[in-house]
Amino acid sequence: MPMTKGSMSTSMKLIRLGIATGSFALLFASGCQLSPTETGNEKPIVIGTASVPAGLDPAGVYDAGSWAVFTNIYQNLLTFEPGSPTPKPDAAESCAFTGPALTSYRCELRDGLTFSNGNPLTATAVKRSFERILRIRDPLGPGPLFANLLSVDARGSLVTFRLANADATWPSKIATGAGSIVDPAEFPANRLREEKSASGSGPYVISSYTAGKAITLEPNPAYDGAVTKRGVAVEVRYFETSRNVEEAWNAGTVDIAYAGLPAATLAGIDPSDTDVRLSTGDSAEAHYLVLNLRSPRKPLGNAEARRALAALIDRGHLASEVFDHTVTPLYSLVPQGVVGHSTAFFDRYPEADPAYAAQRLRSAGVTTPVRIKLGHQTGIAAVEAGVLKEQLEKGGLFRVELVEERDFTTYQKRSLKGEFDVHLYQWIPDFPDADTFVQPLVGTGNVLGNGYTSAEVDHAIRDTQRFSDRSKAIERFRTVQDTIAKDAPLIPVWHKQRHVVTRSTVLGGHLLAEDAIWRLWELRRL
Repeated sequence: MPMTKGSMSTSMKLIRLGIATGSFALLFASGCQLSPTETGNEKPIVIGTASVPAGLDPAGVYDAGSWAVFTNIYQNLLTFEPGSPTPKPDAAESCAFTGPALTSYRCELRDGLTFSNGNPLTATAVKRSFERILRIRDPLGPGPLFANLLSVDARGSLVTFRLANADATWPSKIATGAGSIVDPAEFPANRLREEKSASGSGPYVISSYTAGKAITLEPNPAYDGAVTKRGVAVEVRYFETSRNVEEAWNAGTVDIAYAGLPAATLAGIDPSDTDVRLSTGDSAEAHYLVLNLRSPRKPLGNAEARRALAALIDRGHLASEVFDHTVTPLYSLVPQGVVGHSTAFFDRYPEADPAYAAQRLRSAGVTTPVRIKLGHQTGIAAVEAGVLKEQLEKGGLFRVELVEERDFTTYQKRSLKGEFDVHLYQWIPDFPDADTFVQPLVGTGNVLGNGYTSAEVDHAIRDTQRFSDRSKAIERFRTVQDTIAKDAPLIPVWHKQRHVVTRSTVLGGHLLAEDAIWRLWELRRL
């Protein structure tokens, strides 16, 4: 998913407390009402973040800020427990493939589920929730995640998904924000919901919401699903940049800084400070340069021009000078620590080598300097873009024009229109499997919309999805990564861990760093 999101590992490090969390859970068919917790009249726990939601309609957004909210206000058929790679039932009583072909997946709903407005949550509501994503096909929505879905059938309490090809990862995909179940009475079947509010059936309900500014969530007393804890009220305040988050943290107006503090600030946190807890998840949050291949006439439509660009990047310099060693150089589509990772770009290209880049351009008869527009957002991304400009212009091979965009949604739309020749792109895994870095990013009809398509890659992706034993898909994933390194439709730059900083008076913040799910119901005050 674009921008912030996700962790692929169960291990966590709490610098001050030294607590390890996470246990593998088996898929089971059970759930219960939230257990009561005495909250009194405590003021909400306040989270500050620069991960701003693009919207509240699951059919129209595919970003970390939105999905963080979705996991609390909406319910899915399945959900993930901390540290578990296997989703468990939430709105569903049970789910399973109906045969070894892995092309039919059936779930049975719990009895008596309702949305927070009192309307019943039925199999028909689930069917409509998925169908409207495919019908609306919003360019900023999660449609590419469901590219394999042929149809959804609802009969009684049963929901059956029919897939075009075998897909062992389908249970994980419907456990993401894209699988949020919405009320047909509130969400139109053929268009996005315009109202800035929503009723769901998740552990929380929206108390107040100001788009781009703040959202306040209260526990949902009617929730029935996998979560067994009743949470406390939470207010999330949204900021434009990580510097703004830092200012709020220093001013004492937020209790938690979520994936928002500047790299230098994180690097300077004193582990012995008893007033602060820094939680670090073994995240696979990846950062790429996405190249525009829409036409051979585009500056980077030529494969050799893209290969030259790949050989000019100095990842180590970016990691040390821009990010204070809080990121790690990345040399492939699938990040280190994810099963199926390779070092395809490291194996194919030299690092920061203008001579090699010049040779690639000469071999293709490309006139230099190649003039390109580099798109980026504000904040630390602007600093990174400036350093990349210096790297890419070495040897006079490229001439880079920086194009800054403040608003994330506008940035997405401009990139999809092809306004940038290359742009910075951050991807957070939707679920714990290498497929989440492959099919949505480089499969035909991918979310990048950069014009890249490859029959070889599509075939390899289908092969990876045939295996319930995911270790058997490793070689296919490496084949995809080798092809991507050769074609260079995107260039991996770095990946990083997720950091969450909390006041010592707040418990449960470490679970926000665990993976893609914002488990707000785990937060407590001492």
